[in-house]
Amino acid sequence: MARNKHHDGAGPSQRQLRVGELIRRTLSDVLTRGDVHDPDLNRMSITVGEVRTSPDLKIATAFVLPLGGENAEEALLALRRNTHELRRQVSKGLTLKYAPELRFLLDDTFDRMDDTRRLFSSETVQRDLQKPDD
Repeated sequence: MARNKHHDGAGPSQRQLRVGELIRRTLSDVLTRGDVHDPDLNRMSITVGEVRTSPDLKIATAFVLPLGGENAEEALLALRRNTHELRRQVSKGLTLKYAPELRFLLDDTFDRMDDTRRLFSSETVQRDLQKPDD
């Protein structure tokens, strides 16, 4: 298998990051405008936090969360039900060789941030962070 001479790291390449951001913006615009004709999906305000693409750019995983975090499973079902229409709308806004297959997962970034804040504010961590008296 040939090695990519421009990218050695384990993380995503610059191209994956650029295409992921383009897909994120386009998908956000499609959801904001209500281009998909599904009343369940159009009544929700869905945030697209991040889109990660596979190295060949054929699969795009969108991390989404409805506004306020309520009815997350319902939003995920509505997105998955309309995947084909969303893929068509997103591919119209991009100039890629292949229209990426869209996959949707719930974005747990905010939950992890809250857990981190809670951890740092705990009494034992605060005690460990204080300077020892000399």
